[in-house]
Amino acid sequence: MFTALTIAGSDPSGGAGVQGDLKTFHAHGVYGMAVLTALTAQNTRGVTGVHDVPAPFVAKQIEAVLTDIAVGAAKTGMLSAADTVEVVASVLSRLRVPHLVVDPVMVATSGDALLRDDAVAVLVERLFPLATLVTPNLPEAERLTEMKILSPADMRRAAARLRERGAKAVLVKGGHLPGDQVIDLLYAEGAFHEFSGRRIRTEHTHGTGCALSAGIAAQLARGADLMEAVGRSRAFVRRGLERAIALGRGASPLNHLAAGG
Repeated sequence: MFTALTIAGSDPSGGAGVQGDLKTFHAHGVYGMAVLTALTAQNTRGVTGVHDVPAPFVAKQIEAVLTDIAVGAAKTGMLSAADTVEVVASVLSRLRVPHLVVDPVMVATSGDALLRDDAVAVLVERLFPLATLVTPNLPEAERLTEMKILSPADMRRAAARLRERGAKAVLVKGGHLPGDQVIDLLYAEGAFHEFSGRRIRTEHTHGTGCALSAGIAAQLARGADLMEAVGRSRAFVRRGLERAIALGRGASPLNHLAAGG
């Protein structure tokens, strides 16, 4: 049995967060487990409230899983607060998992903040060095590197800067750049690898970052190497976007069920 753990916030509308991650794990044939870091009140139109799970209880959840079940890979999503980031890093330093994918979730698709300012430095200093891969989108990469990213060349510089800050490998997602082609840039083992594809014109993008990082974690848990894991997860997200169905009155989620088929 392949297994993966998500450590992230809850999305009651089901498109992102642990709900989206568990759907993604299942679609990849992986048994999924979830540790909640925060409860959110959100839907396809935005986030109207956040209730953090106390950091010591986040630690208890992770310890409960890792001291009982062999976890093939883990991913982090919304961590919200600095003390939550600290305890997640502390537990994962003691109870190591074979692979850790860190999705530095800072802002929801709707534009609502999901990571407090004082947590950013802790995320970089404590969690990045534990990660197999860090997966920022362009706004997140800009905030983490304090540089403007306007081109693929800027993406390379940002990836190298994040590598210098402790990340073993970095996937800079280029969906926010204009153009008909979307380029994602992987920087691993001193080499750059570009993944590109035709832009899918759709408003149904809620949860795509969560799905991508969860898919990579699932593929790593199944034994894929990093290049294979990124490629397969990107294909999964593309299928989910191509087959998305309008749900709600805002930015609908990708179709996790169709994506796995």
